[in-house]
This record gives sequence, structure tokens and C-alpha cells, in this order.
Amino acid sequence: MHDPFDKHQSGLESPPTRLFQIQPDDAADLPQATRALNAAQGGAVRVTSVAGDVATLYVAAGCAFPVRVRRVWATGTTATGLVGLG
Repeated sequence: MHDPFDKHQSGLESPPTRLFQIQPDDAADLPQATRALNAAQGGAVRVTSVAGDVATLYVAAGCAFPVRVRRVWATGTTATGLVGLG
């Protein structure tokens, strides 16, 4: 496959290049920090930001929610089908 942008450096304004399923876990960080979250079914998502802040966010289904997180907690998360965009 030809990618006309493969020689360009990605910035925060660029679309994500990585996608990964998120299994909420109270004890483990994600394999990489996100640039955004997506949910199949919207709801609450308890997160730890890359800066270490812990908060509960409310994510709508099917929309990319721009937030850089390192952990998605099982406790307090009701949204399902979570995908990290990196």
C-alpha cells in the first residue's frame, strides 16, 4: 500500500495512526498513551491523564474524545467498546 504521508512527521493536529482496544483495569496502565478515546456505547470513563490527574469523563458513542490518558479504570467506567487512538 502506498502512503503519501509516510515521510511526514505526525503532530498533535494529525489524525491518529494507531488504534487499540482498551480493557479498563484499575491496576495497569495502557500500553501507550492515547490521543483520543472512542466508545461503542457512551458513558462514564474514569481515567488517569498522562500528567497523573484522575477524573471521570463522559464520552458519547462513536465520537473521538480528544484526551491523553495513560490508564482507563474499570471502577467508575460504564462506557463499553473502548478504543484508544494514538
